[in-house]
Amino acid sequence: MCCGALVHARVANVIFATREPRAGAVISTATALDNPALNHSVSWQEGLLSEEAAGLLKHFFKSRRVTRRADEVAVDGQSENR
Repeated sequence: MCCGALVHARVANVIFATREPRAGAVISTATALDNPALNHSVSWQEGLLSEEAAGLLKHFFKSRRVTRRADEVAVDGQSENR
């Protein structure tokens, strides 16, 4: 969706820090912006502060998993007491 929005908005250049290995559409799992059938070309560049960005993303999603597990335990505990 993001790549489609970039093309439709006629964005000239995208710079991103790090790849998304599971669902990255620019370079990781697809090369959506390199499709010659598109009516607009978006150039892209990767690697700006990539190690820092990868660390931030890993920390964010790890904390989300911990929070989600704690919420699930809390909900399970409440349903047992009902």
